[in-house]
Amino acid sequence: MISRDVLAGLYQADPILVKAAEAAIVDFERSISPGAWLHLDKEVIIADLRARVNDPFQVNQGGQPFCGPAAVLFELARKQPLQYVELCRSLFLIGGFQGHSHYIAASDKLRQNSYGDLKMGQADWMVLATLREMENVLFPVEPNAPDLIRNLAGMTKSWEMKGWIQEILGYTNVDYNHAYVMFDLDAMNDATQAIQAGGVAFALITAEGMLGNNPPAVPFPSHWIALLGNISVQSDPVSFDIYTWSQQMRLAMDFNSLKKYLWATVTGIP
Repeated sequence: MISRDVLAGLYQADPILVKAAEAAIVDFERSISPGAWLHLDKEVIIADLRARVNDPFQVNQGGQPFCGPAAVLFELARKQPLQYVELCRSLFLIGGFQGHSHYIAASDKLRQNSYGDLKMGQADWMVLATLREMENVLFPVEPNAPDLIRNLAGMTKSWEMKGWIQEILGYTNVDYNHAYVMFDLDAMNDATQAIQAGGVAFALITAEGMLGNNPPAVPFPSHWIALLGNISVQSDPVSFDIYTWSQQMRLAMDFNSLKKYLWATVTGIP
């Protein structure tokens, strides 16, 4: 079902934007202000930023339930690397950053927590933990979402993804498409249109069915991925490129599997 082709360079950040981000990293490196995080190391954060600006696919949720925020952070590093660096610098130095319409701050408790062995970069942990901590505070429940999606605890919901697209990426044209049960191609077609317009698209899937070799007896929404492009759903098999778990993949599956394991898409256009 899954082919792990790495299409080198196809989805990397614009080199001109990367240069501006690298200059901002140098400025951050030269600053002498102390950090606001008790157990995070500035030199490690700087190294993480350099790595992700030059290769956004290194954004990694590790073993944490951060798939939704990680997909959004990946797109920020890929499409707006300077803004990504500025967000991380502000969060590290003062414990918060200005989103599109809200100021987002890490709690004192989070900033004083030990980083530990989370199998993810310190920069990723700093941002993703802050975003996850603030989700329920910033974004009200979307009452028209399907009951199953509204009631699943711990999973990033569709309205939270819409909120992060607006707050973190600054995109105001945001849309949600339900795909499960009454499936049609609108969800994937809208994703294609958003990507072609320079925007972003994210999909809520059953990870064990779409990404693994051990599909569950009863599909359930469990994981957010970033849809990158090269989407072909007009014939069987369907295929498309994605980011997930710090990797670039090309998925190929029969149409029935797409219907079975795709729950929703959320798109954003600048």
